[in-house]
Amino acid sequence: MSSDNDKHTQRAIIVAPNGARKTKQDHPNIPLTETEIIREVIACRDAGAAMVHLHCRDDSGRHSLDVTLNQRLYEHVKHTVGDSIIIQLTTESVGLYSPEQQKQLIRAVKPEAASFALRELVPEVANLSDCRAFFHWVAEQGIISQIILHEQPDISRYLQLLNDDVLPSQNQHALVVLGRYQTQGNPSPKELDDLHISALHQYGIRIAVCAFGKHEHQCLTHALKQGLDVRVGFENNHLTPDGKPAADNAQQVRHLKESDNLLNINYHDAYSFRRALTNG
Repeated sequence: MSSDNDKHTQRAIIVAPNGARKTKQDHPNIPLTETEIIREVIACRDAGAAMVHLHCRDDSGRHSLDVTLNQRLYEHVKHTVGDSIIIQLTTESVGLYSPEQQKQLIRAVKPEAASFALRELVPEVANLSDCRAFFHWVAEQGIISQIILHEQPDISRYLQLLNDDVLPSQNQHALVVLGRYQTQGNPSPKELDDLHISALHQYGIRIAVCAFGKHEHQCLTHALKQGLDVRVGFENNHLTPDGKPAADNAQQVRHLKESDNLLNINYHDAYSFRRALTNG
């Protein structure tokens, strides 16, 4: 993977403040209610995040793809922050929702941005005609589509699906995940170097990286040095670089920006990142 240290190349910070699985037992300040989520989105925007990755929770704190709940959360966050941060809804199934339920959420809400796990929405047994129709509809709606990729087989398959036009190249963003929910582990920056992701650039697709575990900060700093976007937040890790519990997600965003000042990185805000993702 070629390095891009040009200080004029803009990167973006995405924040994932809650995820699908963590509770107040994991961290007392993880935002679960609508009020907490909105407050956290504002703080993260003010700290420098250009996009927020939202997981809706129900009244019991459980991850939910319920259309009514997600519609309400999306609209209330959007009403509060306007265009000042890109709001991305997740379609993550957590083993609870079918691909059709995941698609229906996006058809109903039509958010500005949505994330899709390749393995969930386009499994090996999928009807590729149906997948093509859905993802091309997403692009036609102007929805920014972020495809979540785990390990090299996902990346290789993503490239093949792009080549076959099952997935459109417009309004696309790829998120490479280091580590896993189930085992988490502590992935290192070297794991990013071992992946072959440079081919995505031929399609004009930006790449972001997130990482589970205590080495999150090192992995993301390494990704920024490579000219990539990054996603930080309590979904993946709630410890500061020195191993102490972070106060909130906004602190994680600030830590990332402060430590990277020496790299002369020019960060996107929501407006410039939106243009970069939509070629607008």
